[in-house]
Amino acid sequence: MANNKAAVNFEKLLSDESQDFKTVQILDEAGQVVHPELMPDLSDDQLVELMKQMVWSRVLDQRATALNRQGRLGFYAPTAGQEASQLASNFAMTKDDFLFPGYRDVPQLVQHGLPLSQAFLWSRGHIDGNKYPESLKAMPPQIIIGAQYIQAMGVAVGMKKRQSENAVYVYTGDGGTSQGDFYEGLNFAGAFKAPAIFVVQNNGFAISVPREKQTAAVTLAQKGVAAGIPAIQVDGMDPLAVYEVMKEAREFTTAGNGPVLIETLTYRYGPHTLSGDDPTRYRTKETDDIWLKRDPLVRMRRFLTDKGLWSQDQEDQLIEQVKTDIKAAINEADAAPKQKVTDFLNVTFEDQPQNIKEQIAEYSAKESN
Repeated sequence: MANNKAAVNFEKLLSDESQDFKTVQILDEAGQVVHPELMPDLSDDQLVELMKQMVWSRVLDQRATALNRQGRLGFYAPTAGQEASQLASNFAMTKDDFLFPGYRDVPQLVQHGLPLSQAFLWSRGHIDGNKYPESLKAMPPQIIIGAQYIQAMGVAVGMKKRQSENAVYVYTGDGGTSQGDFYEGLNFAGAFKAPAIFVVQNNGFAISVPREKQTAAVTLAQKGVAAGIPAIQVDGMDPLAVYEVMKEAREFTTAGNGPVLIETLTYRYGPHTLSGDDPTRYRTKETDDIWLKRDPLVRMRRFLTDKGLWSQDQEDQLIEQVKTDIKAAINEADAAPKQKVTDFLNVTFEDQPQNIKEQIAEYSAKESN
């Protein structure tokens, strides 16, 4: 006789796991405030400055794409569509907070203090692109997917030991949450209550792999639960919501409460990188159109225009200034000394072993010819 009694309702357990992760939103697609009680405490000048940074990022993306196609820029990962996720989150942090960017996070790095010309050198693989002054609280963009989560955790634990009042913030994409480093970083940070903010920019695709094929989790935010970390999902196309959630996360973690995981729902309008990826092979026009209607710049522009804080003339003038600044930065990068093999070898070891010394001598002779 069959036993119909079940000790566990597994289907209900599965459905319950994601019920607490509702998406935080302040501005809707039309730029209207839908949750006034969540409005961040930003002055008019700060709102305008945030918009300027997002416009700057969009223009930078356009110009960097053109420079790449001209052969004047090396590796480049497009950022259009992710301006709110990137710049609004960065806007909530301070220069003394420590930034760990992924390879798509150059805009935050520049706004955090890295000269744009140096960012261009990094894209070209030039050694000077990685020479940061001690005053710049950041690491170069991480190419290894998810590895920055481990690094960020280590620095955050160090900050706690030094009783620092600042935080570490680190970015990865949805694909990064499928890496072992992601879980290890979260687990250690949670165990040590380290002051870290882990940002997952969920743009829907890890190169060409849709998010739903990477993991069975309904949200990526819920992955913080196993590490004992409070986590939240936010509309990553809404700059006000992203800023407010990031600001509150910083207040929470710097108060000694441990790390926070933030999932931003966003989209990249361009390819994964300009190194041969073709998004038309794995994304539909219908999907692109849906996300184009959620454009963070359009949303913020409408909001500020309604408040009398923004105009098309103002934006046009800013765009021309940004283009001028970018031209100056790429010219400065062009003027850097030509990269040499010995430059790499000279900084590989502080105390050079014999084989490295021999290689330096060999290449020095070739470079002097």
